[in-house]
Amino acid sequence: MDLKEIQELLQKQNDAYGEFTRKNDELIKAKADGKAVSELQATVEKLNNELTKLSGDLTDMAKKTNRPTAGLLADVKGLTPEQIAYKEFVNNFLRTGEKSGGLDLHQKAYGTKKYNSSSVPDGGIFVTAEMDVELLRVVGQTSAIGRLARNVTIGTDTFKKRVKTGGMAARRVRNGRSGGNSDTPTWDVLEFTAHTAEAEPQVENETLDDADYALELDLSNEAAIAFAELAAYEYAVGDGVQGARGLLAYDTVANANYAWGKIGYVKSRGASDFAASNPGDALIDLQHALKAQYRTGAAWLMNDSTLGKVRQMKDGTGAFYLWQPDPLAGFGGRLLGSTVEIDDNMPGVAANSLSIAYGDIGKAYVVVNRSGTVLIRDNITEKGVTKFNFRRRFGGGVQNFEAVKLLKTAA
Repeated sequence: MDLKEIQELLQKQNDAYGEFTRKNDELIKAKADGKAVSELQATVEKLNNELTKLSGDLTDMAKKTNRPTAGLLADVKGLTPEQIAYKEFVNNFLRTGEKSGGLDLHQKAYGTKKYNSSSVPDGGIFVTAEMDVELLRVVGQTSAIGRLARNVTIGTDTFKKRVKTGGMAARRVRNGRSGGNSDTPTWDVLEFTAHTAEAEPQVENETLDDADYALELDLSNEAAIAFAELAAYEYAVGDGVQGARGLLAYDTVANANYAWGKIGYVKSRGASDFAASNPGDALIDLQHALKAQYRTGAAWLMNDSTLGKVRQMKDGTGAFYLWQPDPLAGFGGRLLGSTVEIDDNMPGVAANSLSIAYGDIGKAYVVVNRSGTVLIRDNITEKGVTKFNFRRRFGGGVQNFEAVKLLKTAA
């Protein structure tokens, strides 16, 4: 990432924010004085859109930086002779399709005795550990939920977690007397399955003959982006059918009636938007709907259009803006002291939408990754083209229902 470019974008963001707050203050005063506001309104909207674009530019720059790089994939420093041999085998397989002896080389390189011939489909191999790590890293950095969540690597298809849904109560006991029976804790067993997903970059056969073409890098980039986009979508809104179950795909309930297995929500106080008066009060309600023990590590999740609305909100006195830019907190800034994470898969503000999540995502959500990415090479089904079918297994779901709360657009 070019440090100078980042500094320039951050300076533009700070300048735009300063101008935005000045013009928005003028707009608020003009409305209160009963003056015409159409021109000021247009200016504020333009500045708000500029802030959204700058935030997006910074995020895009970060995403590009997090893609696999030639240096990381080509570096053999620290690798054993067996790992270097397997790396050379994979590179040769990409160009020629020769795969004989690959499983033995893989086991010698990484000691993965759990893999056998039945683990790999006909015509396939395991990618190098370096490529596997790069694919996983890009997926994690592209999805806000995936990055913040607890990530677990498993060697089987499922990850099971025993969770306590109700605790035992402590009590005082007088000397020489029995305290009676304590409440019995209740437990639940959650199961998260790593389902298969595939990405299939394609390369012209003539290109494979070009020794200078960075084939491994190009394929890794395309596969990583495809997996990252799928994961980001599923972690937010996936239905859990042969894939991850998204944060917003669980049953919800008014937070006053919260029960394990459902995610509590508070209302925006407006039927299809935030309330016209003191709209930020709903955000304060949401923040304090979350137990204090989870607020220390909590973050906000929303899309850019929702952040555009939030950016204009002030406290009840009209003295302070609730949102502030903060490069140290990430490109989404801070809202009521907590970082804002931009997730384009979160819905916008509309009637009955769940447009904002607030919570400790690391405690609320778990991502499971099955170790080992399989690559199948196909130069038969389409003349003149070789297809590279990458297959990963991953999934995810909520592991702690009280560690996150939602904002529902409703009066």
